[in-house]
Amino acid sequence: MRYVLLIYGSEAVTAGMTQEEHTALMLGHAAFAQEAQQRSLLTGGAPLQPTSTATTVRVRNGKTLITDGPFTETKEQLAGIYVLNCKDLDEALEMATRIPDAVFGSIEIRPVMEV
Repeated sequence: MRYVLLIYGSEAVTAGMTQEEHTALMLGHAAFAQEAQQRSLLTGGAPLQPTSTATTVRVRNGKTLITDGPFTETKEQLAGIYVLNCKDLDEALEMATRIPDAVFGSIEIRPVMEV
């Protein structure tokens, strides 16, 4: 079953990292992706640009409303995703613990609806 692992964290925390901390985080993601590939689990994923680059679209009463930036202010922002093809939720949970951001943010696991 495919699962999307959504990585949430504070952009303020990430922005406050030293160069060494940021490099360690990126190396951690490279190691995670390599392990997921070696286990034939990785089917997709990508880091996301900061929420300041977002554009939000809403349609209300037939009118399109476009807002620069995130829809709402939150303490944690969506930073990126991995899409894994795991045998079950237990394997997805085990892999989520290996994502470096889990130590200062959170990882939401959502099954993909096959259509």
